[in-house]
Amino acid sequence: MIKFKGNIISKLPGVETSIFAVMSGLAVKHKAINLSQGFPDFPVSEKLISAIHKKMTAGFNQYAPMTGIPALREQIVAKASKTYGIDYNAESEVTVTAGGTQALFTAISAFVREEDEVIIFEPAYDSYSPAVRLNGGVVKYAQLRLPDYHIDWQEVAKMVTNRTRMIIINTPHNPTGSILSENDMKELHKITKKTDIIILSDEVYEHIIFEDIKHQSVCAYPELAERSLVVGSFGKTFHATGWKIGFVLGPENLMSEFRKAHQFNVFSVNTPIQHALADFLADEENYLHLGAFYQQKRDFFTDRLKNARFKIIPTFGTYFQLLDYSAISDEKEMDFAKRLITEFGIASVPVSAFYQKKEDNKILRFCFAKGEKTLEKAATILCKI
Repeated sequence: MIKFKGNIISKLPGVETSIFAVMSGLAVKHKAINLSQGFPDFPVSEKLISAIHKKMTAGFNQYAPMTGIPALREQIVAKASKTYGIDYNAESEVTVTAGGTQALFTAISAFVREEDEVIIFEPAYDSYSPAVRLNGGVVKYAQLRLPDYHIDWQEVAKMVTNRTRMIIINTPHNPTGSILSENDMKELHKITKKTDIIILSDEVYEHIIFEDIKHQSVCAYPELAERSLVVGSFGKTFHATGWKIGFVLGPENLMSEFRKAHQFNVFSVNTPIQHALADFLADEENYLHLGAFYQQKRDFFTDRLKNARFKIIPTFGTYFQLLDYSAISDEKEMDFAKRLITEFGIASVPVSAFYQKKEDNKILRFCFAKGEKTLEKAATILCKI
């Protein structure tokens, strides 16, 4: 084994392996049902897979344009117009990315400078803070308020300074399944108007929203859209997280800066998949009913937990369900989550992992993007605990 003998100064001291990798690794080791990492266990559309194969055999196998193929960008713009009533320019205001996380990292890299402040909301998806810190920025944490994980906008207003460069929002929200309302968007506008603050809006679960609730995208609010970069994910929408393909929408002057960083990050994205997605997006039936599809899975899972000792926390979007185990154990979340794997054969994610100070509220996150057999088996185990 070889070893670097120089002095290593970590840019991310204290950061360990992602909680998703940790819990999935334990699930594999103990042969547990894996409801920890957010990936579906059911097939991708055969129609879409067939389309990709056809694009490959047709010769679409070399580098795509750095911004994404024109046909896909045009379909993304058309989808945004139909869904949110906003008209982006396909040439200058949309970029195809290698998944949502790359899009987030690139956006942060493009705009956050040394000592710039970025406000994020905890519990937060785990890539936000490290990306800010790697770029020399300072993370300021606002707490989502229990029991429904809402934003205290008065707190946010007090956090804004002349060094605030960016506010990162996420709706529908991972890990809680909460959503932002029209009033939230109005409050965000009040705080950011007449400032240079950029909004980075993580909307990768935009089509996975329940109860016929309308997704409140910043795209639907002109005053917010003009200062926002909006991140979307085809992996989430089409059950293909391993393909790592997403997109970013934003005004031309922001997108120009985003692309400067993007071109030196990944440059371009999987060509045949882009061509296939362009055709697939043309039929809105391929994504319009996604909310109903996942609502059925949520209801299937929670209906079978009615006799469990876990408390079901309402989820209105994403494919994650939070369960409160405070009536079962006083153990810390990580300890209880590990015991569920080793003793009961079911893997989850402790919500404490999404807080910088590992705030412990006795709540675990379970992914219900699974087939009914998997969910039935998981619920049966949980009801016995």
